[in-house]
Amino acid sequence: MSATAVHSLWTMAGGVTSAAPAERFKAPVIEYAQLAPVLIVIGVAVVGVLVEAFVPRRLRYYTQVFLTVVALAAAFAAVVGLAAGGYGTTKAHIAAMGAIAIDGPTLFLQGTILLTSLVAVFTFAERRLDPAAHGNHVDSFAAQAASVPGSDSEKAAVRAGFTTTEVFPLLLFSVAGMLVFPAANDLLTLFVALEVFSLPLYLLCAVARRKRLMSQEAAVKYFLLGAFSSAFLLFGIALLYGYAGSVSYATIANVVDGSVIRIDPALADTMGNDALLLIGGAMILTGLLFKVGAVPFHMWTPDVYQGAPTPVTGFMAAATKVAAFGALLRLLYVVLPGLAWDWRPVMWAVAIVTMLGGAIVAVTQTDIKRLLAYSSIAHAGFILAGVIATTPDGISSVLFYLGAYSFVTVGAFAVVTLVRDAGGEATHLSKWAGLGRRSPLVAAVFAVFLLAFAGIPLTSGFSGKFAVFKAAADGGAGGLVVVGVIASAIAAFFYIRVIVLMFFSEPKADGPTVAVPSPLTMTTIAVGVAVTLVLGLAPQYFLDLASQAGVFVR
Repeated sequence: MSATAVHSLWTMAGGVTSAAPAERFKAPVIEYAQLAPVLIVIGVAVVGVLVEAFVPRRLRYYTQVFLTVVALAAAFAAVVGLAAGGYGTTKAHIAAMGAIAIDGPTLFLQGTILLTSLVAVFTFAERRLDPAAHGNHVDSFAAQAASVPGSDSEKAAVRAGFTTTEVFPLLLFSVAGMLVFPAANDLLTLFVALEVFSLPLYLLCAVARRKRLMSQEAAVKYFLLGAFSSAFLLFGIALLYGYAGSVSYATIANVVDGSVIRIDPALADTMGNDALLLIGGAMILTGLLFKVGAVPFHMWTPDVYQGAPTPVTGFMAAATKVAAFGALLRLLYVVLPGLAWDWRPVMWAVAIVTMLGGAIVAVTQTDIKRLLAYSSIAHAGFILAGVIATTPDGISSVLFYLGAYSFVTVGAFAVVTLVRDAGGEATHLSKWAGLGRRSPLVAAVFAVFLLAFAGIPLTSGFSGKFAVFKAAADGGAGGLVVVGVIASAIAAFFYIRVIVLMFFSEPKADGPTVAVPSPLTMTTIAVGVAVTLVLGLAPQYFLDLASQAGVFVR
């Protein structure tokens, strides 16, 4: 059979005649200007990969730091431009052929992720904390990530002064995924964004300069458990597609409400089957609650926070939570509002065990990074209280809490990088005894962050907790607020215990020293303290901003 005959069969089988191809095939319409924040970050990440290939080794560090800071700042400027152009309010709409929602929550969360990442990049770039090795500055990352820990090739890489500057493009790829995750308007975009931001994080967790085996163990645990959660999410997407005949959020919501009657002939046996809806929804929630770090999907959190390089831990603890809670809010408020009677009792239970579980287990911790990990689990429970409110105030309170929490977290982990002994960071709590006498300024700054975590008045933590608890109470979840207050009291105990340890214990003779950082880490810590105090003392402007941004486009 000739090639022309085959071609004509193809076109006839598809019902397309050569006369009117335009009727069947339409070019996709992509609003590049509204996707600018994501495109800038991805574009510079790709340039960063090329830098690794073509720029001389001695120039890579400066080139990568410059590119990363410029990319994040430019992307944030693009978010501000979109917000100023009304895309968070009057011009909110669905872009990129239905894949991305450009609305208030998207722009607020993208701005928070970009600012948090910009502050976290400075801790990645810090090179003054460890003593110079063979005349070369060293950072928190392995000299050569591919070499076996303790091997001759690793020692040779350290002697040669190699640095793993690939961490900067990896961070940008991760940020790009996080920007899309809360903005996704269909389930496949959600899944792709999840993988784009997770895979670089698995790698970043494995490249610590000190304690490399613990770092690699953390990365493997995170990867395996992350793969499980991705599988749950993907299976849930398949079931919801079988239920609604679409992966679009709007279509699924309409089928749940009963406002779509047209049944796809190929899915006639399954469309509208409530078992598929409930099981699929539960599986997608499982995947998102894993990323949030809610009990009982929190098992990875303490090990990964402890084993990963501390700059990565700070970035991950702050930015991942913002992205994951954004996606969770959009799923529950846009896709499944018609199922609120089914998901609210489950989320009540998850929020209660998360608040109490995180707070109680944190009391027993002896490592500062594990303590902050269980603290982050408890905070996930507090934020879930705002999610459960199912009111506009619930959305805006969660947005405000995420903004406040992310800066406190990055600042706290930046302080952890400063307290060091011969083996690197001194993370055991006993080493922090008497730190307030040895280095009053560092101890005072860390105390500010701990008081914010505890929700003490005049800090951002108090404003955030007050906002989510008020929204939960107004939304009929008063019992949850009572549990939240009890969990906060338990949490306050271990935060204040650390403050007492720093200021009212005798310093040990062989205790750790506090390294003098470069202006990079100082900037991270200063921004963290400033945001903590501003959001605590004068939160109203930012609460108003969050409430203006709290309307999802449907």
